[in-house]
Amino acid sequence: MRIIPAIDIIDGKCVRLSKGDYSTQKIYNEDPLEVAKSFEAHGIQFLHVVDLDGAKSQHIVNYKVLERIATNTSLQIDFGGGIKSDKDLQIAFESGASQITGGSIAVKNPTLFQNWLSSYGSDKIVLGADAMEGKIAVSGWQETSQSDLIPFVKSYLEKGVRYVICTDISKDGMLQGPAFDLYKQMIDELHTKDNSLKLIASGGISHIDELPKLNALGCEGVIIGKAIYENHISLKDLEKLILDGFSKQEDSAFLFNRFYRYIF
Repeated sequence: MRIIPAIDIIDGKCVRLSKGDYSTQKIYNEDPLEVAKSFEAHGIQFLHVVDLDGAKSQHIVNYKVLERIATNTSLQIDFGGGIKSDKDLQIAFESGASQITGGSIAVKNPTLFQNWLSSYGSDKIVLGADAMEGKIAVSGWQETSQSDLIPFVKSYLEKGVRYVICTDISKDGMLQGPAFDLYKQMIDELHTKDNSLKLIASGGISHIDELPKLNALGCEGVIIGKAIYENHISLKDLEKLILDGFSKQEDSAFLFNRFYRYIF
């Protein structure tokens, strides 16, 4: 399972929100590049960057921050927030994104999102499926759509999506643990030989012991934000997991999947 720290950006600064509420903004560092370099120094290879200004403005805003991080580190960056047009997509990739995550666009303009998937492939285009009470949220989580989470994800798996980032918004930034039951349900119902779901858990991570549980459920990756910034999980602990080969356990996770289903 991949360990993927998150950097959320407002006004070019590294911030965190709670449950996607912009009024809860807390600045952790004025320079996101400094944060990214600290991740890289501890053996981390992947990074999730969210342009919160972009998500709210409906177009990419903080691409210069993305460019600085991509130019000055070797991190593989998944970038989301405000990618609503072909131009936004082009800017994101030209600025150094390895992948982009589309959430609102997959709800509001599915034809365009499908075109991106066809043109760039499932390794480049990630589906953002963030939910509040089972409904997909859009526009920086400021709106709730009428799309139910699992049917929504299933429809895109059938169209070729493989990577899915799912956040239970009620858990996000609360440091009370991730949505184990939700991820178990998604993997149970959606992972098949024909639809190889690569589920990335996001939101609520609070302790290092939660990571092996997500791995055992079959999650392909885990995004960690506030738990790092509030020192609930240290970068040294993450480095040790990586050095111990934790990220290479993806294949064996499914062997234990059935066992863990009886525990949760």
